[in-house]
Amino acid sequence: MQKEFYVYILTNKTKSVVYTGVTSDLVGRVYTHRNDLVAGFTRRYRVHNLVWYEHQGSADGAFAREKQIKKWERAWKDELISAMNPEWRDLYDEIAEHWG
Repeated sequence: MQKEFYVYILTNKTKSVVYTGVTSDLVGRVYTHRNDLVAGFTRRYRVHNLVWYEHQGSADGAFAREKQIKKWERAWKDELISAMNPEWRDLYDEIAEHWG
């Protein structure tokens, strides 16, 4: 069975910070961020809310898309998020229920 890959964006409560990442386990990875299990940017800035994600067919595709998004201006990232999730709701519970 082939692994599934996802690019995702997290934000903090005030939506002042966004973080882009890639994973083959979206539920597990977001859980790690939400619970501050790894030191780094997301723990330091309390970036816990999943506001956007996108399925990618391969690891190479996911990493390329992550790099592309990381280079974008913040306004473009905001537009990307708003197109999928206009209210910037935390999507974690939905994906955890569906895939968990």
